[in-house]
Amino acid sequence: MTLRPSFCCALTAVALASVPGPAVGPVQAQDYPNRPVRLIVPFAPGGGSDFVGRLIGQKLTELLGQQVIVDNRPGAASLVGTQIAARGAPDGYTLLLADAGFTINIAFFRDPKYDASKDFEPVSVIAGTPYILVVNPQLPYSRSLKEFIAAAKSRPGELALGSAGSGSGTHMTGELFRLRAGISMTHVPYKSVGPAMADVVAGQIQSTFSTPPTSLPLVKAGRLRILAAAAPKRSPLLPEVPTFAENGFTGIDVSNWYSVMSVGGTPKPVIQKLHGAVLRAIDSTDMRERLASSALEPAPNTPEEFRALISREIKRWVGVVKDAGIQQQ
Repeated sequence: MTLRPSFCCALTAVALASVPGPAVGPVQAQDYPNRPVRLIVPFAPGGGSDFVGRLIGQKLTELLGQQVIVDNRPGAASLVGTQIAARGAPDGYTLLLADAGFTINIAFFRDPKYDASKDFEPVSVIAGTPYILVVNPQLPYSRSLKEFIAAAKSRPGELALGSAGSGSGTHMTGELFRLRAGISMTHVPYKSVGPAMADVVAGQIQSTFSTPPTSLPLVKAGRLRILAAAAPKRSPLLPEVPTFAENGFTGIDVSNWYSVMSVGGTPKPVIQKLHGAVLRAIDSTDMRERLASSALEPAPNTPEEFRALISREIKRWVGVVKDAGIQQQ
């Protein structure tokens, strides 16, 4: 059964109103959780983060024996929800469903109002999927990435590249593509990737970066064409899609990963219990099938590995912002 977003929000509000205030400290970590857990998804219902958030929320509810309530808090390229999570109590009862934008925001915004290393405790990445370049299949240069790049080089600034908004993962992947391919394209920001894809389909713009969960239905319907995936090798879930590296453009390797984080200072025993539950959830057959249906590959890691990933990603995006001459917001 599919619930309408408004109905889901109403249920969330009622459920959250019944959640008691924080009263659990490190000495009670062995009893965690003994009340409902709040999972903040910093995006609106219906997108990839919401899909993964509700999926992991349901599995954690089963595994932890307490309800995990998904709380959608969209706004400002995920800053609103992330800032709310950062202000939560460090007791494991406030979690964040973070994606790659968590690290991009640090590079793109002058003052994101959260410290990626101090305000959050990484638990684990759940799954990831590469960003893909999609174009209108009616374009005369849409048959291959090389044709598309040749057209962009012959018409500097004329071809448009849509995104889910300035500073979004699709925007930053587009900037990385532009830098590595040595081309000039016009960036057209939208409020989300859905309208960007709609304008590609309608012929208003030529291209956009997206992720498989949101674009595959249009690709299968013949209304969009994938030119390349920003992955080091072909995905077994998208075996027919070539990578940028196969086309001679290295360094365009960008995965939109989805993860679970807790508030900075959460006791280690709580993090360990959460980590174990997330890994069991990812390993379950039904969850793997649901992830695969949206071309999402499981990508569990340890809290330490996850923290190192965050550090590498921030360093990379700081470099892209600088090299592309992007003004911080």
